Amino acid sequence: MTLEIIPVHVENEIKSGDDLIRLMLVSKSGSNLQDGDILVFTQKIISKQEGRIVNLSNVKPTLLAIGISSEYRKDPRIVQLILDQSKRIVRMCNGIIISETIHGFICANAGVDESNVEEGYATLLPNDADISAETLRKQVKEKTGKNIAVIISDTFGRPFRQGQTNVAVGVSGIVSVLDYIGAKDTFGRTLRVTSIAIADEICSATELVMGKSLHVPISIVRNYHFDDAKNTINDIIRPRSEDLFR
Repeated sequence: MTLEIIPVHVENEIKSGDDLIRLMLVSKSGSNLQDGDILVFTQKIISKQEGRIVNLSNVKPTLLAIGISSEYRKDPRIVQLILDQSKRIVRMCNGIIISETIHGFICANAGVDESNVEEGYATLLPNDADISAETLRKQVKEKTGKNIAVIISDTFGRPFRQGQTNVAVGVSGIVSVLDYIGAKDTFGRTLRVTSIAIADEICSATELVMGKSLHVPISIVRNYHFDDAKNTINDIIRPRSEDLFR
């Protein structure tokens, strides 16, 4: 069977408390959900639905945030949010702040984002996107009876490579990393270190139909075989002891 990636258009602006599964099911493409489908939701609509939107007028920058903002030409309120959402700052250079988020992700600005929200507001990453994904998966089961997997995606930059790509920040019902260790290659040699970031690869593929301004915050991946699994996003985060770049 041919792998399909089906865009789900949602014209309405997502608000806190909206029923995302209902909005998906009333759309033409989303109404035909099938067993074994994978639903990919953008982080932005999850953050909006969960109320992870901050009015910048309510943010009071510290002296540290003000000092960083003056050097890196950033809004001090945004810098304060970045600091609040970070375990540590990894690097600051050329107006860019790379940090390790409270979730363990290494990304620009700790996931704080001013795009696709009203002027004067910013969104934060979900508190726990694994829980968000599991909740949506259960809602699909309750409303449709379908057994599916859910992935929450976000756009990250990559070390040593230009451009951004979509990666997983939350999963439910699917492995995040597919381990080939112990399998044989085409020459019969035993694979020792090969593992594929399946959740990330699925997210990057869906970006081809989602875009940034297409009103496609949800996509359906169909005809990709996967086994139900209780993985978490932490399974895809490289342990500090194995990370050569920390």
